[in-house]
Amino acid sequence: MPPNLARYLPKSIVCFREGYTARDWLRDILAGVTVGIIALPLAMAFGIASIPEAVAREAGLSPPAMGLYTAVVAGFLISALGGSRVQIGGPTGAFIVIVYGVASKFGYAGLATATLMAGIIIIVMGLCRFGAMIKFIPYPVVTGFTAGIALIIFSAQVKEFFGLKMGAVPADFIGQWQAYATNILDLVRHRGGQIAQAGSKGEWTPAALAVGAGSLAVLIVLRRFAPRVPGAIVAVVAASLVVYLFHLPVETIGSRFGGIPRSLPAPHLPPLSLGMVRELLPSALTIAMLAAIESLLSAVVADGMTGGRHKTDCELVAQGLANIGSVLFGGIPATGAIARTAANVKSGGRTPVAGMVHAIVLLLCMAVLAPLAASIPLACLAAVLMMVAWNMSEVDQFRSLLRAPRGDVAVLLTTFGLTVLTDLTIAVGVGTVLAAMLFIKRLADVSNISAIRQELENGGEDLAELKDPNAVTRREVPSGVEIYEINGPFFFGIADRLKDTLQTMERPPKVFILRMRKVPAIDASGIHALEEFYEKCRRQGTVLLLSGVHAQPLFVFTQLGLGKLIGSENMFENIDDALDRAHELLGLPRAERPSGTVPEVAREK
Repeated sequence: MPPNLARYLPKSIVCFREGYTARDWLRDILAGVTVGIIALPLAMAFGIASIPEAVAREAGLSPPAMGLYTAVVAGFLISALGGSRVQIGGPTGAFIVIVYGVASKFGYAGLATATLMAGIIIIVMGLCRFGAMIKFIPYPVVTGFTAGIALIIFSAQVKEFFGLKMGAVPADFIGQWQAYATNILDLVRHRGGQIAQAGSKGEWTPAALAVGAGSLAVLIVLRRFAPRVPGAIVAVVAASLVVYLFHLPVETIGSRFGGIPRSLPAPHLPPLSLGMVRELLPSALTIAMLAAIESLLSAVVADGMTGGRHKTDCELVAQGLANIGSVLFGGIPATGAIARTAANVKSGGRTPVAGMVHAIVLLLCMAVLAPLAASIPLACLAAVLMMVAWNMSEVDQFRSLLRAPRGDVAVLLTTFGLTVLTDLTIAVGVGTVLAAMLFIKRLADVSNISAIRQELENGGEDLAELKDPNAVTRREVPSGVEIYEINGPFFFGIADRLKDTLQTMERPPKVFILRMRKVPAIDASGIHALEEFYEKCRRQGTVLLLSGVHAQPLFVFTQLGLGKLIGSENMFENIDDALDRAHELLGLPRAERPSGTVPEVAREK
C-alpha cells in the first residue's frame, strides 16, 4: 500500500492483519464490557448537561438518550476507523460548555449544523495532515481552558446537587451564581430560613442534597481506596436503590425526561440551518479544535500506557466521520475520552475491538436496562459530573504552572478567565495569540545584533570553528571597516535593531560587514530591514558585505531580489573572504588569514 494511503489505514484492520488470537478476543471483550459499564452513566450525564430541556423537547429528543446515542455511534466509529489501538470515544465534559451555548442560541438544528461542519473540518484537517499542528497549541492554553470548562461544569451542577427549584439555570457562569444567590436569599428570607413549602419561592430539596452528597462521598472513597472499581456505576446503583426503597422526593431521569428509548433511532438527516452557517462557523471551528485536541491528547496518553504509536491523521479522519455519524442518529459532538481510554488500557484492552465492544455493550444496556435507568436520580448524576469536573481541572498541573515564568502564568490565567467569563472560542484564540506573542518576545530577547570587530582583532573566536585548534585566530580589521553579527533568526522582532545600527556610529564606515552565520532563517520583515539598511549604506557611501549566509536566507534573497541588489560579489561564505573584499575596496593588500579556516556556511550545516 502506498505510504500516503497507509497513514489512513485504521488500526482495527492493522491489528487483524497482524494476527488476532482467541486470547486477544477474550481480553478485549472483558475490557469493552468494563468500559461500557463505566461509560453508561457518564454518557447520560453528559447528554443532560449539554442539551437544555426545552431544546431537546422541541426536537423530540431526550438529553440522556442523546448522550447514549453519541456514545454508541461515535464510540463504535472512532474505534473501528481510528488511528489508535485503544482509544475510547464518546461525549466528554470538554464539549458541555460549547454545546450548551450553541443549543441554547440556535436550537438542535443549529447544533446539528455546527457538528456536521465540525466533522467536515476535522476530516479536512486529517487529509491535509494537520494532526502534527495541533501539538503546537501551548500547554498553558490547554490547561487554562480545561480548568475553565471544569469550573463551568461544576457550577452548572449546583442546582441538581442541592435540589433547587429555580427554573432553568442561565448558561453563563456569572448568571448562574447570580441565580443561585437569589434563590439562597429567598430561601433564607422565607419563614426565617425554614424549609419552604412546595411551589414557594426559594424551595430546595434536602433529600436531593443527601443523595448528591452521598454519591459524591462514594465516588471520592472509591477513587481513593479502590480505583479499579467503576465508582460511577456503584454510586448510580446505590443512589437509585436508596431513592426507590425510601420513596425519596428526588427528581429522576424518568420524572424529568420520561425515560430512555430502548434502541437507536433510524439514521436521518436532522433539520439543518443552512442560513446560519456563517454564524455557526466559529462554534464549528471550536468544536473541531476541541475534538482534535482532546482526541490526540487521549491518543498520546494511550501510547504512553501501551508503548504503541497512533496514526494522527487517521485518528482525525475517524473523529470527523464519528461526529457526522453521531448527528445522523440524533447525537451530540464526540471525541476521544482520556479517562475511559485509560480505563480500557487498565482493563486489558489492546486493540480497537475493545472500543467496539464498549459501544455494543451500551446499546445492549439501552435495550435491557432502559426502564431501570429511568430511576437514576439527577442529584447522583450531578455528583458524577462534579467528580468529572474535578478530574478535568488538573489542579496539580494548574498549581505548578502558577510557579512558571510570569508570561506563562499570564497566558494560563487569561485563558482560564476568558473561558469562565466569556466564551471558549475567544479564550482559546486570545490565549494562543498571547502565547505566540510571548514566544516572539522570548525569541527576540535571545536574538541580537552586536559589533564583533574587537573580538576578531583580539582572537576571541571559538577555536573549535577551525580545523587546526592551534591556529591563530586573530584577524586584521582595517580602519574604516565595521563588523556586526546577527545571532538568531532574523525576523520582525529584531528588524528595527538593524535599522538603528549606523546611527550609533560617530561616522559612517567605508565598509560594513554583516555576519549572518548564526541566522538560520529570515522573514519578510528581515528582508525589508536589510533592503532599507542597504539603501542607507548606499546613501552614506558605505559598501555592505554579507558573510556566512545560510541556505534559507539565501533562497529568500534570490526569491525577493535582494541578492541581485546587494550583488553576488558582496556575499561570501566566511568572514575571511569578506575581509579580503574589504581590503580590496580600501586599496589595501590582503591580510594573512588564519590557517585551517573553513566556510562558515558549511560549518554551520
